[in-house]
Amino acid sequence: MHIWSRSAGIALGVLVDAVVGDPRRGHPVALFGRAAAALERRLYGDARPNGVAHVAICVGAAAGLGALASLATEREPGGSPTRLGSSKAGPGVVRAVAEVGLTAAATWAVLGGTTLAREGVHMAEALEAKDIEAARKRLPHLCGRDPRTLEAPELARATVESLAENTSDAVVAPLFWGAIAGVPGLLAYRAVNTLDAMVGHRSPRYERFGWAAARLDDVANYVPARITGLLAVLAAPDSGRALRVLRRDGHRHPSPNAGRCEAAFAGALDVTLGGVNVYGSRVEHRPEMGEGPRPEVRDIRRAVRLTRTVSLAAAAIAVLAPALWPRRARRSPAPGA
Repeated sequence: MHIWSRSAGIALGVLVDAVVGDPRRGHPVALFGRAAAALERRLYGDARPNGVAHVAICVGAAAGLGALASLATEREPGGSPTRLGSSKAGPGVVRAVAEVGLTAAATWAVLGGTTLAREGVHMAEALEAKDIEAARKRLPHLCGRDPRTLEAPELARATVESLAENTSDAVVAPLFWGAIAGVPGLLAYRAVNTLDAMVGHRSPRYERFGWAAARLDDVANYVPARITGLLAVLAAPDSGRALRVLRRDGHRHPSPNAGRCEAAFAGALDVTLGGVNVYGSRVEHRPEMGEGPRPEVRDIRRAVRLTRTVSLAAAAIAVLAPALWPRRARRSPAPGA
């Protein structure tokens, strides 16, 4: 795939996500989830090798589909791979349009930034109207915590923390892998992240079966989470404070990645995140991160604005990076030329 086609496709996909967001029905990620769940029913066993096989098949299929689709757009009508510098302008234009369209479709399918910000706004509106029950019903759209006993302050904290973590998962990470590996990278990352959400949590059923999904998600998000943290620092009103909180508290979270995002958001918003989280029958005590007061309802809209700023910056980097980093390679003559 031509580098400029990748950049143009990512840019177009980001624009489509900004305008359309996620469809309510028939989302490609939901279709993948149903297929992964069907495969789980066949492969499940309370052992790590079963989970490794599940992840390998699901992620391999997603990456392979992306690679085949990319290869199809790079072939000439007669079946030969596209050659750079070909004088056939007509087919070349068709291929370029196909490359851009494929990348745009894949980018839109894996991004969730617009929907994430909208969910944050919905939570803010419900809590501003003092409709606690509506906010409790809405919280599962953002995270897996049990909302039944949460009051406004804890609902606000859960929302801010979810916005921070999902800014990386839903926006920065897919754009990172798309910029590096194109359509296969986009689809493979979303497969990894979806599997982690489905089976990568600690429970009697998934403690061993979900191990591979959780560990692979940690690896896939390692760099994007730190990029998210740094972008949040740069977007903060007081970047010095945000950087201080990120460096001091980012490693204290039980997740090697979520803590970087949450600590950076805590410093940027001047709030304190962390505390007791309830997930069904499981209770987790998270370390506190930040130097300010506990989040209030008004902080949700501030967090939404920060999410949008970080997402826009990540999109700009993803669009520009593919066109910049391979310049030396593009100037090098092809072997045998």
